[in-house]
Amino acid sequence: MITTNVSPEEIARFDSLAARWWDPDGESRPLHDLNPVRAAYIAARTDLRDAKVADVGCGGGLLSEALARAGARVTGIDLGSKVIDVARLHLYESKLSVDYRVQSSAELAAVEAGSFDVVCCMELIEHVPDPEALVSDLAAMLKPGARLFMSTINRTPAAFGAAIIGAEYVMRMLPRGTHHYAQFLKPSELGRLLRHAGLELEDVSGLGYNPLTRKAWLGRITAVNYVLCARKPA
Repeated sequence: MITTNVSPEEIARFDSLAARWWDPDGESRPLHDLNPVRAAYIAARTDLRDAKVADVGCGGGLLSEALARAGARVTGIDLGSKVIDVARLHLYESKLSVDYRVQSSAELAAVEAGSFDVVCCMELIEHVPDPEALVSDLAAMLKPGARLFMSTINRTPAAFGAAIIGAEYVMRMLPRGTHHYAQFLKPSELGRLLRHAGLELEDVSGLGYNPLTRKAWLGRITAVNYVLCARKPA
């Protein structure tokens, strides 16, 4: 029996943002600003041309479309039916091809185990009840030698100030309650989960973001947001 590693409140929260997901000045504004940097990080570490890619927790499809534009064959999954509807509709505008599914990570891992060249999971692990189960699912999807890319928020005072106080209460870029500090993972903690799932951590980079200038960049400072790359041994 496949269990669903999801909080219904989290699905409802993100489904409520679906209608304006592709509005670069809407509630998903930070995702629009961060997306090119994340896509470039992935493209710099793996060949996306004709690669089979899973985008887990794809939302309305920002990263999925960027990867498809780079030549990947993308499967995007999310448990929010409304955000998947929006993602599918946007394909009529972008003219790209992405296989969007309302599906859990456990379900995809069960039906397509060991079949993906690249698996991406951006800003999802801090929203699930069981992070270890999610990492196990992601690892199961990978072919030997394939790579996993993840991004999340560090559990530090700086992250609490930026991601919760700043983004949700001061600047109101995100709805209040979007993030829960106790669910943030330090890079060392996520690295441990990756190793337990049989993966080798290759890189951890800081992901900087200035909401005033809307500039995002990669760097060494991982105190707030970070992105990582891990590999499944061949």
